[in-house]
Amino acid sequence: MSRITPEPLERELFEAARLMAEHPPVWRHPNKQAVAAISCPPGSIHRGVIHYSRWAAMDLPAEIDARGAARRVDGRDGFYDYAPVSGAEHGLEWHVNFADPDLFVAYGSPLFAQDEMQVAEHPALGALSETLAARGRQAVTSTLGRPSPVLVTGVERRCRIATDPDAGRRRPRGLYGNAFAAADAEAVRDATTAIDPPTITNLVAMAAPAYGAGRYTSQQVERILTTAYTGFRAAALESARQIGHGVPVFVHTGFWGCGAFGGNRVLMAILQALAAEMAGVERLLFHTGGVRGEAPLRSALQTIESTLTSTPLMETRALIARTVDLGFKWGVSDGN
Repeated sequence: MSRITPEPLERELFEAARLMAEHPPVWRHPNKQAVAAISCPPGSIHRGVIHYSRWAAMDLPAEIDARGAARRVDGRDGFYDYAPVSGAEHGLEWHVNFADPDLFVAYGSPLFAQDEMQVAEHPALGALSETLAARGRQAVTSTLGRPSPVLVTGVERRCRIATDPDAGRRRPRGLYGNAFAAADAEAVRDATTAIDPPTITNLVAMAAPAYGAGRYTSQQVERILTTAYTGFRAAALESARQIGHGVPVFVHTGFWGCGAFGGNRVLMAILQALAAEMAGVERLLFHTGGVRGEAPLRSALQTIESTLTSTPLMETRALIARTVDLGFKWGVSDGN
């Protein structure tokens, strides 16, 4: 008996120009306003159609090829640069948005972690948030305690913001996180470069569990795996819908849930790799954020290959139990 192909809880198409005209982003911090003045100066033309969809949690497959999961991961130094991936010309690329349960909730605030930075560079996401709120829509990535990832395709990236430390350009601590709000507005303007013409990005917005303590439980591991699988599988289904069946899917991610939410870097990398295998993702482009991120990713892949893999195909339940037995512990929030 064939499996029924999941459909999203909701789907809608928005004209970018209309979004920005009718419900423009509300930038509540002066440094966010400084970025917006560069990304969307007066007279800016916003093009394209933005596809929005929200997906219910999907049941995990009964079995998984864990060895295949490790082989799908391609480590990348640094953070998202949105440069096209070699070999992805006939596929579709996606970037994970490290979301809050309330979609883009803090985009206009002084905060500047991964989620807020992504909206600042893709201002139509702020307009999408305002539009959904104006319509009384449930703009969330979690529903009744269950994941409901949001996919957004066709959104313009209109600027890039350099967040690396550079004392010579008045950002000695960089601009990421709390350093953004503390920075001089001129330093923020200097770090922001308009992209003309804008490039196009596709996003998977999904929220990881937050602020746990002690060892991860079986329920927590299963929820994280379900969240990532649902997001990645939805990306595969949307790619097939937009381009055609069998289109290769490339997902960019990083240490999702390991900043403000305090997740364990090794475990979160393991579970995303397993989810990518389950979802049929061609490649998981894992951005390590620099040298400090190389060791956790390497440890994750080694754990999959040497500890979690006993047979070519493993029952998913058994794999979750084995992962829990490894005793991964929560980290602490980075305050951003």
